Amino acid sequence: MARIGQRIADFHCDALSKLLMKPELSFEKASELDVNLERMQEGGVHLQAFAIYLPEVLGRGKFEHVMGQLELYRKKVEHSAQRSGGVKTLLWREQVANLQTEVETAPWGLITLEGVDGLEGNLFYLELCFQMGVRVVGLTWNHANWAADGIMEKRGAGLTEKGKELVRLCNQMGMLLDVSHLSEKGFWELADLSERPFIASHSNSYNVCPHIRNLKDDQIQAIVARDGRVGLTFVPWFVKEADEVRIEDLLPHIEQICSLGGAHHLMMGSDFDGISTKIQDLEHAGCYPKLTEILLKHYDEALVHGWLWGNAIRYLGEHLPEGGLVHASKRKRM
Repeated sequence: MARIGQRIADFHCDALSKLLMKPELSFEKASELDVNLERMQEGGVHLQAFAIYLPEVLGRGKFEHVMGQLELYRKKVEHSAQRSGGVKTLLWREQVANLQTEVETAPWGLITLEGVDGLEGNLFYLELCFQMGVRVVGLTWNHANWAADGIMEKRGAGLTEKGKELVRLCNQMGMLLDVSHLSEKGFWELADLSERPFIASHSNSYNVCPHIRNLKDDQIQAIVARDGRVGLTFVPWFVKEADEVRIEDLLPHIEQICSLGGAHHLMMGSDFDGISTKIQDLEHAGCYPKLTEILLKHYDEALVHGWLWGNAIRYLGEHLPEGGLVHASKRKRM
């Protein structure tokens, strides 16, 4: 088990997409899943964000597919794992205190939406997702949709007018915003528009590894200045331009983010189950103790604790919605 209280928070994985495409898999212990219940327990992962990502084979634009993955989460992640303690879903700010005090109980899940393509431009569908437990929204995947351009869209446009309405509604509802995959122009428009701190759930430093999906220094500084979070990701080609990437290759990204004031704004965002090539010795959620061991060789335990757990949990404790109610009078229905 991992050291430092055996607590890891991971802000991004694609286990739901893999379960969708391979319905025969069990979340409890299927070896084809980088993130399963057994590996979460082995790695000390006490909070895992599960992304709703619509594979391109589905067309990426149907709300029924969003609802289908939410139902998949209920059946495969929450309910089918009950014999082994199950996974509880984090919804409200008040729950974070329980999450911090529990040690040997079941892990927690956080539901995120990776790209709003499936909302079909209907902001009422966003409210339905909130009611169904989604708490983090990334506007795009790599390409353009009705809300914004993704980072791979060549024209590099920003938010649409409907996308700006979505950002405002997320702020009103308490839905957290994620800028990983968003175009650079869209990033700055969201930064100007959002009244709440936002995150980049799974992006590294462009200064260290110049992949288009990584964040430039001024973007990292903007997230830090707003008390947002940057999720260190384990996608090998976001870490280093090399045939083989090791855990130690993550350290320059940590150094760079910390040099920009992000020591207390760094967290983990593995992208497990979204990648076929892995960092050596960091192939699945059960490998977190190896990462912990290497980090502790180089950094103070309090810093490492923050990166693995504390920074993410503090953000959720301050910025998740409160009390289980959203006042309808504050919403603008479309």
